[in-house]
Amino acid sequence: MEYRYETNRIYLVDDGVEMGEVTFPQTGTNTFTINHTFVNGRLRGQGIASELVQRAVEYIESNGGRVEATCSYALLWLQRNRDRDIGNEPLSCPIPSKR
Repeated sequence: MEYRYETNRIYLVDDGVEMGEVTFPQTGTNTFTINHTFVNGRLRGQGIASELVQRAVEYIESNGGRVEATCSYALLWLQRNRDRDIGNEPLSCPIPSKR
């Protein structure tokens, strides 16, 4: 398995198949919002989502950015793993539409 980095996205590939991702668009000056976390059902329960969010936070902060979250998983992760004010709690992660 390999983690790959793109602009505002980190994803996990296993044998050429995307198995998970976290997205974090820029939503303000030096502010990035983690808005979506996904892990394929075959890998759930193995800490992959946590690893994706951690990598996103480290990437954002290492580039001078501020982290926010609207994804419910990422918000919970930040509350458990970081000592910071992260804003209002969302209802859920938005699910991208397939067109």
